[in-house]
Amino acid sequence: MAAPKAPLLDANGKRSKDVTLKADVFAAEIKPHMLHETVRAEAAEARAGTHAAKTRAGVAGGRAKPWRQKGTGRARAGTTRAPQWTGGGVAFPPLPRSYDLKVNRKARKASLRAALSRHAQGGTLGVVDVSGFSEPSTKAATAFVASWGKGGPLLVLAQPDEEAFVKSFRNLDRAMVLEPSQLEVGALMWAQAVLASQAALERVEEMVV
Repeated sequence: MAAPKAPLLDANGKRSKDVTLKADVFAAEIKPHMLHETVRAEAAEARAGTHAAKTRAGVAGGRAKPWRQKGTGRARAGTTRAPQWTGGGVAFPPLPRSYDLKVNRKARKASLRAALSRHAQGGTLGVVDVSGFSEPSTKAATAFVASWGKGGPLLVLAQPDEEAFVKSFRNLDRAMVLEPSQLEVGALMWAQAVLASQAALERVEEMVV
């Protein structure tokens, strides 16, 4: 398969030329089931799993039998901390746990390649020449996106030292700015379009091969 291409955009969102992308990263086979599994795993790993409630063993009090076993006309009761009592423990309480799902490292990288290929093949990937962003400007970023013509949720990939570029895009509505090391499949699937600086693109290509 021929190596895919993406437009190189200047600070005004205008296409100056095409950039050749690595075929083994941006022309990968797209497997929906693998993408689904990886996104599920990423969402599960984001859960804290710190929820907890006390059983009848954990709540305070209730050590004495509230009344004698027979002769009162009431139901038998051994403790006031049973689940049916006010102030009692929870019958089947949530307990701290890990929600992590197992996804192999190779499968994660393959999913990243597939998600990137989805944008490359769909024409929703753009490479930005950040040298034109001399100072932060949300107004300039808004005009850039309008000129490029790709709407919807936007994912922007940038290196930490590209400060003006990052600050220009991070206040846009429905835009997410990430470093390459923070990139996840879920973010790529959420985004309708992806912008990457040239340095960030090179780092992503190194990460996922």
